[in-house]
Amino acid sequence: MGNVIVAQSGGPTVAINASLAGVIEGALAHHYDRIYGSINGIQGIIEDNILDISGLLDSNPNFLSVLKTSPAMYLGSCRYKLPNLDSNNQVYSTLFSQFEKYNIDAFFYIGGNDSMDTVEKLSAYAKEINSPIRFVGVPKTIDNDLCVTDHTPGFGSAAKYIATTTMEVIYDARIYKAKSVTIIEVMGRDAGWLTAATALARNEYCPGPDLIYLPETPFDKDEFIDSLKAILENKNNVVVAVSEGIRDAKGQYISATSTAADGFGHAQLSGAGKTLEYLVKERLGVKVRSIEVNVLQRAAAHLSSLTDLEESVNVGKKAVEFAADGQTGIMTIMTRISNSPYEIEYSFARIGEIANEAKPVPRQWINEKGDWVTEDMISYLRPLIMGEPKLNFDNGLPVYAMR
Repeated sequence: MGNVIVAQSGGPTVAINASLAGVIEGALAHHYDRIYGSINGIQGIIEDNILDISGLLDSNPNFLSVLKTSPAMYLGSCRYKLPNLDSNNQVYSTLFSQFEKYNIDAFFYIGGNDSMDTVEKLSAYAKEINSPIRFVGVPKTIDNDLCVTDHTPGFGSAAKYIATTTMEVIYDARIYKAKSVTIIEVMGRDAGWLTAATALARNEYCPGPDLIYLPETPFDKDEFIDSLKAILENKNNVVVAVSEGIRDAKGQYISATSTAADGFGHAQLSGAGKTLEYLVKERLGVKVRSIEVNVLQRAAAHLSSLTDLEESVNVGKKAVEFAADGQTGIMTIMTRISNSPYEIEYSFARIGEIANEAKPVPRQWINEKGDWVTEDMISYLRPLIMGEPKLNFDNGLPVYAMR
């Protein structure tokens, strides 16, 4: 069968190593000769920084079981944007020379939107030069903004962490009699999926956040202050969840700072919560604090979703299955069959339908006023956070894989 190589890219999640384990298990099941891992994404292939995973499996029989519940990215990551095919073919020549050196039949890239851009370019170049190598994307992102697929591996665990953290913040805020406002800022530049997950904190033993604001609807500061005033008339402690990327009616970010951009041209945001904290302090004069839930949910394996981890393994396995069947330029996707009982099926979509696109929260899943989510959103979210994996502990701490 020749050999396969797998890499990880973008931001870390609780579940991306589970997908790596799935790719490895899939490659073993399809009897590929050797399995390689590229250290630090596509850059590892360019720099010839390659790990022999087959040898690692031979020396550590428990590796895969530990890997499935380990957070972050065992192979490391990068944020490297491949040039357009007509601008710098030397990079592609180097990459395909490396693939030939290691006798690669299939390449699997586990990542989000920018990683799918890499898969699309590599598969296009392979077609130009008549290379038989298959290129398959394995979805990952806590932002849940990849198109076509129902949801992305990593999102369910992050949503579980966000919902739980929101509950705990609410418990903390409710102990004081003095009027107060607590603002929770959640990651989400263009899509509010993670912030929407704070709604799961509303249940029979927790009132949940009072207001939720997503970037999909315009944010009005005056309406925000009016809503706070109304709520504070009836309760002492108000908790608000906001996406970092909330914008006003003109499309301008509410955040205090958003001038820098990363290598892919995405605005680097911070300060939406702090901006609103200053606004509330000035306009209402009550006790107010903002909490930025930044990167913690990306590696909170102690609070991961079993559903998420199991699906993450499966999308990795399916990616290998599709490659073995001759598919290339695709990404594994999940399609939801039903919410209750929860059921999905696995298939694939052409990478051109996914790369460089972003899936927003449907407007009909946000209430008319734009400060809460609908029951359809709750029904969509709830199955994704279900179940708790069994972790191994040593000296009171979870045992994770470390390269």
